[in-house]
Amino acid sequence: MSLAKNTEIKGKVLVAEKISPEGVALLKERFEVDAHDSLSREELLERIGEYDALIVRSGTKVDSEVIRRANRLKIIGRAGIGVDNIDLQSATKKGIIVANVPESNVISAAEHTMAMILSLARRIPFAHHSLSSGEWKRSKFQGVELFGKTLGILGLGRIGSLVAERASSFGMKLVGYDPFISEQKAKRLGVEMLPLDDVLQRADILTLHVPKTKETYHLIDKESISKMKNGAMIVNVSRGGIIDEEALIEAIKSGRIAGAALDVFECEPPKESELCRMEQVIVTPHLGASTTEAQYKAGVAIAEQVIAALEGGFVGGAVNISMPHREVVETLKPYLPLAEKLGRLITHVSQSAISEVELEYLGDISEHDTSLLTVAFLKGAFETVSTETVTYVNAPLIAMERGIMVKESKSRKSRDYVNLIMASAKNGKKVHAGATLIGKRGQEIFVNVLEYEIEISPSDYIAFVTYEDKPGMIGKVGMILGEHNINISSLQVGRRVIAGIAGMGLTLDQPLSQEIIERLKGEEGIMDAIFIVL
Repeated sequence: MSLAKNTEIKGKVLVAEKISPEGVALLKERFEVDAHDSLSREELLERIGEYDALIVRSGTKVDSEVIRRANRLKIIGRAGIGVDNIDLQSATKKGIIVANVPESNVISAAEHTMAMILSLARRIPFAHHSLSSGEWKRSKFQGVELFGKTLGILGLGRIGSLVAERASSFGMKLVGYDPFISEQKAKRLGVEMLPLDDVLQRADILTLHVPKTKETYHLIDKESISKMKNGAMIVNVSRGGIIDEEALIEAIKSGRIAGAALDVFECEPPKESELCRMEQVIVTPHLGASTTEAQYKAGVAIAEQVIAALEGGFVGGAVNISMPHREVVETLKPYLPLAEKLGRLITHVSQSAISEVELEYLGDISEHDTSLLTVAFLKGAFETVSTETVTYVNAPLIAMERGIMVKESKSRKSRDYVNLIMASAKNGKKVHAGATLIGKRGQEIFVNVLEYEIEISPSDYIAFVTYEDKPGMIGKVGMILGEHNINISSLQVGRRVIAGIAGMGLTLDQPLSQEIIERLKGEEGIMDAIFIVL
């Protein structure tokens, strides 16, 4: 990004943790800057009201109390990828942009993963500690070769893909699990894509590169570990909480797991965790991004994001709000959040890896440059399944790296709506859904979901049920949800032919548990049930 120097001081920036000197210097060209290597919580709470921008790394907790006191704050910049330490909901409600720099540390994280794998396989830290203590015990630290071993990779986003490339050069066999990576992308990487259980069963070494979500929390638990080879090893340089640490400790003590290498922990610092004292476990204090190169890139990149925010530019790294380019005409702006939601919807209903996306723009919007709407769709499609935080800047890159072909078409004619975005995704078969705005207030509506004539407003909790079109089916669904105290806020049905297969869209006040979903699927006459958290 090229930014012209502006000598006018337009605001104050607080750098609460150490970033690269180049990043600080870039900020000082334009703003009054207070830069600290670290700042106590008390100091942050006392001073945050004076600043227009705040830059942090992972050590500063920017919670609702901090945000409540931030009377002038326009942007919170995270010099790195994860924004777990920032209360996104509070920031969004207050109109504060939260931005990160997702591309800054992917190489460093991949290289750290390889360092952990090699150290674990050859027992290097343990041997070092022994020798530095005056011992000479060569036989005690016999390791294993990586050549010919099977590396299981959970998550093949940017970092997982880079790990695959590097592990391949060691002659490792690669198996992976990522339901949102295309076969073409996996084939290029030399990774055999398998169901999760098969990866667990085949891996000699398992490495994790998944985001921390409700679905991935304790993904590796007692049950998962029981499916792994005796003597397998586990590496985690992604997020703490992906591994059930108590289950891992038990498995190492029993000998089922030969060793683990951990850079991240459920509680950081891990304080008195037994994992930090076990002879079979290598631990590092969240060093995945701690390289000179990564810190330089993160510091400069987050400085550019802050400059853009304070000078009215396009904040490409914004993670909590839609940031249309200044050149996008006013007509398209209301459709950006709608396109994101449509992307999330398509990802959920496809339920497997997408190889191709087609977007058709119908009506007045087709006469404008709709490329940013496509980017918004991709952002929504990837943000719940990608290791990296997805932004308007990196969403097209993620699609390209995952081998997903993206097509656009336009037509001035729209049969039923003034404007309409139709999306289809190919995953062996095609799934379809559309979205539009109706009325003077621009109410958001999903249409033609799974090609059924259903109109349903986006909601936090949505379910789609396909069923045999016969009497009693709607009541059956309502009865099951009622038994579990799930309130239906709206319900729409549609069908293609009488007495064929019909579709039902429901907005709900509460989420559906997996138990309820399986109960619905198991009912006679119900073909499928999909639950979506938008």
